Amino acid sequence: MVMTMMVERCCCVRTHRFLALFLLPLGFTLLASSRGVAAILDPVDFLALQAIRKGLEDMPGSDFFSDWDFTGDPCAFPGVFCAGDRVMALALGNPRAGYPGLQGRLDPALGQLSALAELSLVPGRVTGPVPDELARCPDLRFLALSKNLLSGPIPAGLSALPRLRTLDLSYNQLSGPLSGTLPLFPDSASLLRLDLKHNQLAGPVPSLPPSLQYLALSHNTLTGPVDTVLPRLTRLIFLDLSSNLLEGPIPGSVFEFPLAVLQLQRNAFTGKVEPPQEDVVIPVVDLSYNRLWGGVPPQLAAVGRLYLNNNRFSGEVPSRLVQGLSNGMQLLYLQHNFLTGIEIGPAAAAIPVGASLCLQYNCMVQPFDTPCPLKAGTQKMRPVYQCPDWRG
Repeated sequence: MVMTMMVERCCCVRTHRFLALFLLPLGFTLLASSRGVAAILDPVDFLALQAIRKGLEDMPGSDFFSDWDFTGDPCAFPGVFCAGDRVMALALGNPRAGYPGLQGRLDPALGQLSALAELSLVPGRVTGPVPDELARCPDLRFLALSKNLLSGPIPAGLSALPRLRTLDLSYNQLSGPLSGTLPLFPDSASLLRLDLKHNQLAGPVPSLPPSLQYLALSHNTLTGPVDTVLPRLTRLIFLDLSSNLLEGPIPGSVFEFPLAVLQLQRNAFTGKVEPPQEDVVIPVVDLSYNRLWGGVPPQLAAVGRLYLNNNRFSGEVPSRLVQGLSNGMQLLYLQHNFLTGIEIGPAAAAIPVGASLCLQYNCMVQPFDTPCPLKAGTQKMRPVYQCPDWRG
């Protein structure tokens, strides 16, 4: 009996040693599950991690990959998060502020991580395209690769990912027509955040899913109107389309959205600004540096910071708008328009301390002596020949 137990124990030890020698060279690393039962990392995921590592390296001063030793457990690597035998999330690079990022290229093997739900990349100097193969990750819900040097088009297949919530490719060098590289999202899409600002994208803004709450496309070369695109996005709480070449009217319905920020400045928008409601309560509205004309809407009196400068507004400033500076408005910029005066009304004779009003370079003698930003220039009034409606 004793001899039998000793033989069984010996065989067990030999079996464990054999398995260790056989499995570890292949990289089938043992993972501890939430129940304490060992699980073997999917071999496809293991090989994909190896390929991803070969394509990237630390920038000088970074040591993110120093603990990526494939003789150990990849699920213990910095930035690798597993569930069972699958890689669920990759956070590439050290997220601490000011820490050097990574360089190299994103390997197409990322698409082999078919259970991947989250992929992020810290700011660095990663070049090349966003791999098309990411569209093979059906569970991907968070993709953030901002502030690198990625180039080429946005993979068209990303719009077909059914669970994608966040797509942040901002501050890169992505190019091509936005409506060609980012085809129509289905109305059933669950995308909440789309951030593509500071790239080289061109063309019109395509139809976007009504699920969006955050949309930032600023600092590209997008063209065309948005009056058929924006009205569907009624859940937006942040909208920034600034510094493009967009044109046509601003749809009045955007002023009814639950926005905290509305930034449409530095485009070629034209037409009147006509909010459909009595009071617009968006904290920040910036429509400056466009080609908007007509009267200044009094419905904007409840806006916290209002930038209407460098347009073609004319007529008198509604007294209600100036009175707004005594009722909570912090900033009202109306410089560089064709305004001819202020309506007679209960407008404050003096601007409250801490509030900013600029009326410089209009077709009026300024009724208030208030400081303006330096870029407004030094001329107090437009030349008379530019002001045919002024009767001063």
